[in-house]
Amino acid sequence: MKKLLYFLPLVLALSCAEKEEKQIENESTEEIQETMAAKPDSVLRHHVYFSFKETSSQEDIQSVVDAFRNLQNEIDGIEDFEWGINSSPEGLNQGLTHAFTLTFYSNEARDAYLPHPAHKAFGAILGPHLDKVTVVDYWTRP
Repeated sequence: MKKLLYFLPLVLALSCAEKEEKQIENESTEEIQETMAAKPDSVLRHHVYFSFKETSSQEDIQSVVDAFRNLQNEIDGIEDFEWGINSSPEGLNQGLTHAFTLTFYSNEARDAYLPHPAHKAFGAILGPHLDKVTVVDYWTRP
């Protein structure tokens, strides 16, 4: 009987630990399922490439970058934003120096972005400094 009393707390502790482990496992599974439900199996990438006028200063260019980056705070449907400066050694960029990628989850989100007043206001900031632009959109699986 005394031996049973010694093992009872151990059995109780193991039982509680197993319940807690299952609860954590269920919560993790729910989080993964929610994340998967929120992200589609494919996304629309909107790539924009710029070159700037020689008369544009680094401060001018940075103001364009900052304004472009801020669009994700002003326009619903922009799911992600990235940008960078060309570093390819191939020399095939045709003078385009800055690359921007916006991610959308639907054609409708992209189509709402294009005429959006905040996008138009960005165009007014960009316009005086823009030399060349190329835009490429495509669907991909992330």
